[in-house]
Amino acid sequence: MNFKGLGVAMITPFTAEGLVDYAAIPRVVENITTGRADYLVLMGTTAEAACLSFEERQLIIKAVIDANQNKLPLVIGIGGNNTAKVVEEIQKTDLTHFQAILSVSPYYNKPTQEGIYQHFKKIANASPLPIVVYNVPSRTGSNIEVDTFVRLATDFDNIIAIKEASGEMSHAENIIKHIPAHVQVISGDDALTLPMLLAGAVGTISVLGNALPVPIMKMFHFVSEGELTKAYELHYQLLDIISLLFEEGNPTGIKALMETLSLCNKTVRLPLVSASEELYFKIEKALERSF
Repeated sequence: MNFKGLGVAMITPFTAEGLVDYAAIPRVVENITTGRADYLVLMGTTAEAACLSFEERQLIIKAVIDANQNKLPLVIGIGGNNTAKVVEEIQKTDLTHFQAILSVSPYYNKPTQEGIYQHFKKIANASPLPIVVYNVPSRTGSNIEVDTFVRLATDFDNIIAIKEASGEMSHAENIIKHIPAHVQVISGDDALTLPMLLAGAVGTISVLGNALPVPIMKMFHFVSEGELTKAYELHYQLLDIISLLFEEGNPTGIKALMETLSLCNKTVRLPLVSASEELYFKIEKALERSF
């Protein structure tokens, strides 16, 4: 799979009562597909996968597959801090409709770099699909160092990309500089999409794309056409909204934005809480100013 362009880390819509809103899933998928995104990522952090039961996960996956109608390639998130359990989930999951697996670096345990390497070695050996390694130190408590990822990408042919969300441009640039030619780097941070594209990343896995895929795709177009002044204008236009999306955590902000666009309810599941009235108001005003 080629990860060039816009991937969207899809949310899970809930009703006001906190149940999965299956009726809203087609609406969310349609907004993403008509916005001309390049692929969908299911069951990631933004989907609140940790707060979904096994049965809910299966029903949501089916609902997305049905709504997508093979329009966009699908990536599924399968990761965790119990290596054996991740391997077991990969082996037991029906991967027929998916083109790749996104697997987050182990969180909470805070493994050494050798532990991270051995974790992904087990996953690579077990997976029938290509793997995107997900580096997000703000959530995992540990960073995948450049040498560790280069070693993984060199040793395992099915580790083909990294979703890089360390927030450190120098770290991303060093990965881009040292990885094998066939391996791709994907921005995992909406605010750094443009800088990472210009540094050599192939695209982004976006939270904002759930609600506003069109301006992100426009920014990609400007970059591909060499119209960097327009790309930067759009980048700075989006920054206010992007910062608000993460002011009270993710997916709290994106769901508030999506409620303002009548795409779904802003409800999230505990331990997250829905956006405050103040944040909701700020998002509404930012949307009016920018779009």
